[in-house]
Amino acid sequence: MVERDAIRAVIADDHVPLRGRIRAALEAGGIEVVAEAGTAEQAVQLTLEHEPDVALLDVHMPGNGIRAALRIGKEAPGTAVVMLTQSKEDEDLFDSLRAGAVGYLLKDTSPAALPVALRSVLAGEAAMPPSLVARVLQEFRGPSRRRFALRSPQTEKLSPREYEVMEMLSQGKSTEEVAKELFLSPTTVRVHVSTVLKKLAVKDRESAFSLLRGDSGRSR
Repeated sequence: MVERDAIRAVIADDHVPLRGRIRAALEAGGIEVVAEAGTAEQAVQLTLEHEPDVALLDVHMPGNGIRAALRIGKEAPGTAVVMLTQSKEDEDLFDSLRAGAVGYLLKDTSPAALPVALRSVLAGEAAMPPSLVARVLQEFRGPSRRRFALRSPQTEKLSPREYEVMEMLSQGKSTEEVAKELFLSPTTVRVHVSTVLKKLAVKDRESAFSLLRGDSGRSR
């Protein structure tokens, strides 16, 4: 039985049996599950409808959980987004964080730990396995890396993949190097760059880098 005035959550995962186990674990921990979704689109719709405290999203469900996180962040900013996934890939982790997720939990997390993790998120704490925290710190503390502003009108125009491509190019990597690291073709990388230039209404990469770093208009 859930508590009165309990934390309210939406669960989104296309694996129905797993979704049921997650629901049981959350409700056993006093969290009220107000809706369940099997796709990213349903997750967004149900979040907008129920306005939960937390949306727990699978990364690789149909429609892409990271895209759902982006939309929820923009359309339902009062809902905290936590990803629940099997993926330990850096790309999924960093794309989720850039999309606004405030937690990244693995599906092998003990069911009893899930309610504790969600309460921690709403208390302003990070919800992430220690091994992944170490990778985040390494990524963002690298001495040779330049970072774009994480929250700005410019960065919010970009998809997670566009953000990643531009960030890597700003580090001096060539189109071919970026393509190889992201398992894309050079042509796809160039298409991403072209799309970014259109979104930012600039003529070249350097102007885009300047906007994304947040140093446009600064005095020299």
